[in-house]
Amino acid sequence: MSATLSTLISLTAKAGVAAVIFNEVRGAVLAVPVLYTMYLSGGSLMAIWLGFCSLAGIALSVVVPIIGAKKLERLAHARIAARSEPSLR
Repeated sequence: MSATLSTLISLTAKAGVAAVIFNEVRGAVLAVPVLYTMYLSGGSLMAIWLGFCSLAGIALSVVVPIIGAKKLERLAHARIAARSEPSLR
């Protein structure tokens, strides 16, 4: 049972890594038009503010899943370690 659970967690983690990589590419693709529009606007204060807000939203959509994946991985490792330790009762 432990080997099956370990394999399942490993496959899920690998799928998560692939999803994070695709999310990073998506973030880069979304950031290019924002930066180009800021360049074309001549650097006005409003364009810089709107660009900053757009880029911050894109960054959050890329960074939050990475943090969530790390926390989920720590939780999975903690549960596996708790199951493998003998009970002291």
